[in-house]
Amino acid sequence: MIYQFRVTLPGLKGFYRIYKVNSANSFYHLHKQMQSDMAFPADQPILFKAYDADGNVIARYALIDLGYGTVDDVPIGKAVADGAVVFDYYYDTQAKKRVILTLEGEEKSDAIKVPTLLSDSKGPDPSAFDNGYVAFEDLPKEKRRLPGEKSLEDMLDDDDLDEDIDEEEDEDDDEKPEEIYEQDE
Repeated sequence: MIYQFRVTLPGLKGFYRIYKVNSANSFYHLHKQMQSDMAFPADQPILFKAYDADGNVIARYALIDLGYGTVDDVPIGKAVADGAVVFDYYYDTQAKKRVILTLEGEEKSDAIKVPTLLSDSKGPDPSAFDNGYVAFEDLPKEKRRLPGEKSLEDMLDDDDLDEDIDEEEDEDDDEKPEEIYEQDE
């Protein structure tokens, strides 16, 4: 069985990745592939938190056994068979940095042997969002405009007109000859 997962960042529309994963792959295989593709730090403990369709936590998988098995022992197919449809993947547990994996579909095939990132993706790596990157879709509507484009408020604003008139008056002053007075010694 091949599962298709959409990877997103919580609350952001400007990022996603699509993965196809063999049900026999362990969470560790998926972790290693996402770590490589999205430049997650390699020296951090990780955690997969599994949710059912109602949003209830049904399992936690980590490098150590938290009662449900370790990431390298549990196949993704087992977690899905147990009812998991969404996973939080904490790639930095101390800083609580995570991405959300949502099961989008499945196909009866074994064509994919290792987790595969599809070319359908959007946005930079998650670390760019940590450094202040904001996707256009995530901006408030009043801030959404292209460079050089004026908003309706800017077009109706008369302050720009007043500044243009002031600049013209300043230019007129510059055209007058400068008078120089020499002091008597």
